[in-house]
Amino acid sequence: MFEVTGRGAAGDLEDGKRIEIGEDEKYGLKPMNCPGHCLLFKSQKRSFRDLPIRYADFSALHRNEISGALSGLTRVRRFHQDDGHIFCRPSQIGAEIEKTLQFVGLVYGTFGLGPYKLVLSTRPKDKFIGKVEDWDRAEAQLGEALNKSGREWGMNEGDGAFYGPKIDIILKDSDGKEHQTATIQLDFQLPQRFGLTYQTPAPDLESKGLTTTDPELLAHSGDVTPVIIHRAILGSLERFMALLIEHYKGRWPFWLSPRQGIILVVGEDKRVADYAEKVVNTVNRLDKNDEKLRPRPLDAANFAVDIDSSGRSIAKKLAEAKSKHYNLIFVVGVREATAETLMLDLTGQPHTEKVMDMLKALSLPDLKLETPRAIKMQSKDLRGIMQLLCDGFL
Repeated sequence: MFEVTGRGAAGDLEDGKRIEIGEDEKYGLKPMNCPGHCLLFKSQKRSFRDLPIRYADFSALHRNEISGALSGLTRVRRFHQDDGHIFCRPSQIGAEIEKTLQFVGLVYGTFGLGPYKLVLSTRPKDKFIGKVEDWDRAEAQLGEALNKSGREWGMNEGDGAFYGPKIDIILKDSDGKEHQTATIQLDFQLPQRFGLTYQTPAPDLESKGLTTTDPELLAHSGDVTPVIIHRAILGSLERFMALLIEHYKGRWPFWLSPRQGIILVVGEDKRVADYAEKVVNTVNRLDKNDEKLRPRPLDAANFAVDIDSSGRSIAKKLAEAKSKHYNLIFVVGVREATAETLMLDLTGQPHTEKVMDMLKALSLPDLKLETPRAIKMQSKDLRGIMQLLCDGFL
């Protein structure tokens, strides 16, 4: 953003009223969220006590990529990004970068992604804006935050954005191709372009990231320009989804899976089919006998459990369920329906050994854990076990 332009951008008035965009004027597709967040910051007077201020936005963004660069979900012209902007004091940069790196580690660890590379991109040789001393100070703060992260990181000399240095997180897909996902960028220039300020004592020291307890210096207050940290943890959600699809290869963890479980009905006895439906309703806390329409509790998890009561053999049902990568496969017949039990095949669930250890730790009296292919359990315990799988991000 080199210049803030457009009707009403400078607060122009006409007949005492702010000039508004007319219905017959042209609109543009939004390429980024940064300007909007700057206007949000500028909408009120800010004090140093208010900072850091953090905004996040998932709205659609648009980039007119050349047709030859478009590729599946990894590069598209309309995408969504977990776009965040942190408006902070110069003295808060290091702490905010550290928190953001911890956030990256938490998210990627939860998804089981990695290892990923951390790369610090520094000031371009020629095409950059701002003072060299500001760049040097920013690069030093980013480097210090990377050192404190405890992860290995590399340097990409001269590859920073024209407005500030950045940290890129690089992931490899299943073919070994590298994709930039998360990014953390420091920006000293955009706040100046938008005239963003906050009130603070000792403004000269504040602008250099320094603090003081000198009463004489603190007695004088003035305006200081904040620093913006652009941050995206997932990056493009479309690209991130493509990487997840390739990473899991159809075997999604239970908490993300669209096919969490299926109940295979043995035989054609109606009592068994009714029992299977009862189990699904119990797991999802649905009362089919309640004629009154009620809203579900906001904390009630809904589990994706299907039923296969077709007339095919159990061998064919089981083979199809495995080919569709159901995490949990249950088998019920007359004996299970009578005893209100289930036979569970756990081999479709990633980290099977870890899940077996979790089930053993529950010490449920009626849980038989001899093999992950045939676990005998009470149907009343099923919802609790599924909730544990979700809570453990397994």
